[in-house]
Amino acid sequence: MNIGIRLHDTAGSNLAEHLAAARAQGFTCVHIAMSKVIPGFRMADAPSLLTDELADEVRAQLQANGQTCVLLGCYLNLCSPDMEDHAKTVEIYKAHLRFAKRMGALLVGTETGAPNTGYKTCPECFTDEALALFINRVTPVVRYAEEVGQLFAIEPVIRHIVSTPERCEKVLRAVNSPNLRVILDAVNLLSEDNVSDAKTIIADGVARLGDSVSLLHMKDYIPYADPRGQKVKAQVANTDVFSNVVSCACGLGDMDYRPLVALAKAKDVPMTLENTNPDNAVAAREHLEAIGQQV
Repeated sequence: MNIGIRLHDTAGSNLAEHLAAARAQGFTCVHIAMSKVIPGFRMADAPSLLTDELADEVRAQLQANGQTCVLLGCYLNLCSPDMEDHAKTVEIYKAHLRFAKRMGALLVGTETGAPNTGYKTCPECFTDEALALFINRVTPVVRYAEEVGQLFAIEPVIRHIVSTPERCEKVLRAVNSPNLRVILDAVNLLSEDNVSDAKTIIADGVARLGDSVSLLHMKDYIPYADPRGQKVKAQVANTDVFSNVVSCACGLGDMDYRPLVALAKAKDVPMTLENTNPDNAVAAREHLEAIGQQV
């Protein structure tokens, strides 16, 4: 199995240090968010900062540390009603796609936004109109990905426009491109309203999206109302309360990883850890490796 990590969750203050830390902890691939591992990098300036020279430097550092970049993150809102802001956002996405191609990243990835300028969850997120807006906004980005020969991936999140596997299916059918792929983060499909049905929801995600998944984000969950959730939040660094579900490192919660690991093995899909810190990342990786020996 190809298990990696979100690079800014490793020890370090620059790209070289983070990559060395990932290598030392036994990871073989990474998720890179440029603004979080390159000192002084501002996403607003990405079109001018993401040069061929920087791409070649990042590629060389990846190779020197035995790593591949499976995801170059560009998590910006494609559905802002501010059209001037939207035009700038599209240029940032295009710059990431060009850069990813040059540096050898598997995917440029994003979540799916909200129909407001604040990227905030609102009732309108879950309407058919918002889904149509996202399809309209993402399609030109995917067509540009086709032009440069780069894969672009969307990540369903329960509080964003593409909130369910079913809505993600609709986007895939509407855009109809081999360059549009899926990042499946099972915990991001859960909330306090559906966490009791987690196994069914995750199974549905795998069944609907499995053929389109190019990356799995791996973390664990505990309902925040559960005393364990509050304890983990209080005691373990790098946990989040997301829709009243505590997101934490693999092995600390209730996740049944077998269908996800089975998908990874069957289709050779890489995995990157989230919500880890340098003290628990190795244990999280070893937890998944142990499951991999069983499925």
